[in-house]
Amino acid sequence: MAFLRPSLIVDPEAEICGARVFLRHPAMQDYAAWAELRALSRAHLIPWEPQWARDELTRSNFRRRLRQYYRELRDDQGYAYLIFSDPDARLLGGLNLSNVRRGVAQTASLGYWMGAPYTGHGLMTDAVCAALRFAFGTLRLNRLEAACLPSNAASQRVLEKVGFRREGRARRYLKINGQWQDHDLFALLQDDPRG
Repeated sequence: MAFLRPSLIVDPEAEICGARVFLRHPAMQDYAAWAELRALSRAHLIPWEPQWARDELTRSNFRRRLRQYYRELRDDQGYAYLIFSDPDARLLGGLNLSNVRRGVAQTASLGYWMGAPYTGHGLMTDAVCAALRFAFGTLRLNRLEAACLPSNAASQRVLEKVGFRREGRARRYLKINGQWQDHDLFALLQDDPRG
């Protein structure tokens, strides 16, 4: 099945540009801004994320994350990005394409988070649109999937704005904030119309 896995190497220094944001792979020099934004946004993020570890915001935890991100990048299994405002390069949030499946699937899962001060301004929609061009163009994926809590109206709006379609509900799909939670499942195909 090697013919179904593209021969590509993604430059870890390359940026993905949107209209008002750009995405870049995280690096150690991002730690202070990342930890500050995550700490400031903790109450906003906790209801939508897996339970935070006690060392969630430490430098050593961030370093472990980076090692995992670069392993996944090297192995074409995942692509983690931080989202920055353009042109002032202020950290806004994060986005990842994870669980990349090649072979007959050619699909990945989309996930994202936005810092509390930057929600509601269309910045995540811009970031997701930029990521879609990368996923369907550079990575040559056929399908992107996303899941969100039924109560997460903001995330659902982002997905629907860019063209994702709701495909159903998965019961007790992910453990969020310490509890198994149902999730609405969305998908976008490379030839679907986009918002």
